[in-house]
Amino acid sequence: MDFSFSEEHKMVQDMARKFADQELKPIAARIDQEHRHDDEVVRKMAENGFMGVAIPVEYGGAGMDYVAYALILTEISRACASTGVIMSVNNSLYGFPVNTFGTEEQKIRFNTPVASGEAHGCYGLTEANAGSDPAGMKTTAVLDGDSWIINGEKKFITNGNIARYAVIAAVTDKAKGYKGITQFVVDLENTEGFSVGKVEEKLGIRGSGTSELVFQDARIPKDSILGDPGSGFRQMLTTLDSGRIGIASQALGIAKAALEESVGYSKERVQFGKAISSFQATQFKLADMATRIDASELLILKAAWLESNHLPFEREAAQAKMFASDTAMDATVEAVQILGGYGYSIEYPVERLMRDAKITQIYEGTNEIMRVVIARNVLGMR
Repeated sequence: MDFSFSEEHKMVQDMARKFADQELKPIAARIDQEHRHDDEVVRKMAENGFMGVAIPVEYGGAGMDYVAYALILTEISRACASTGVIMSVNNSLYGFPVNTFGTEEQKIRFNTPVASGEAHGCYGLTEANAGSDPAGMKTTAVLDGDSWIINGEKKFITNGNIARYAVIAAVTDKAKGYKGITQFVVDLENTEGFSVGKVEEKLGIRGSGTSELVFQDARIPKDSILGDPGSGFRQMLTTLDSGRIGIASQALGIAKAALEESVGYSKERVQFGKAISSFQATQFKLADMATRIDASELLILKAAWLESNHLPFEREAAQAKMFASDTAMDATVEAVQILGGYGYSIEYPVERLMRDAKITQIYEGTNEIMRVVIARNVLGMR
């Protein structure tokens, strides 16, 4: 068993770390305060291949594997979690289904501009009454000659306010239940009847836009269908499995940042004539944080390795996402505690890290759903 990275992975991780520290970390607070991402930095990320890490080169991507993706996303999220989730959606929730289920023509047309950074992608799944239960979605797509007519509203869509392209899930045969769900790949900019709805104000990840996607008799070409009719539910489950590795990596990056800030502050902060790092109470907090972070990283790398080698990874992705996000939440809360009053102030980044961490326990499958997925695998229930 070899726990060392390949030379390529070491190089990629080092490149991403330097980029994150030099380009993202200095502006992360501003991105959060202004509630918008930095276009120039995202463009530079695309030039480095970060916006399509595991997408083949012929479709605009970097042609690397999912281990490289996890390593890069962890470093980006360590510096700025808002920018990390923009990268995650482009790669996982949009790029993955188009690359996995799309035709050759769809891959060229719809993945190339997003993977190369010319445009953003998003994933339209969640609705007001269809979150953890995607089978309850109400958005419909009806075939009308050479077009599909889409009606419905998607909610809480990351990148929704900036995306040109989207993978959209809709009901095409209500009588078949979840087997009547189909996915489509859509050019939003050229779809009449589409509009961006409410853009959410959020607790954290405030530099990443989250919005409604509204379809009112929106007409899209017949060949917009992704895969076969009725295969959408199966596609979305596979897509979410892949996306959970991304969110786990985002959470890991947040947790690592919390540990770094805690260690640095604890060595400088003096109380009772000593640096607080010398106190066992502080040391135990740091020890617990470091151990959970290392365990999270191993779970993530295992899931990413399985996906890269085309092996089943549903259970491993759910475990990684659940454990890493819980770790991020615990680590950031402890970081605020270690920094005390300064931790509660925007003068230090740990309050932002704590706000950013919370969503990783919720999106792309709540941690309650992750436990359902894990238990089903453990019990052999399908």
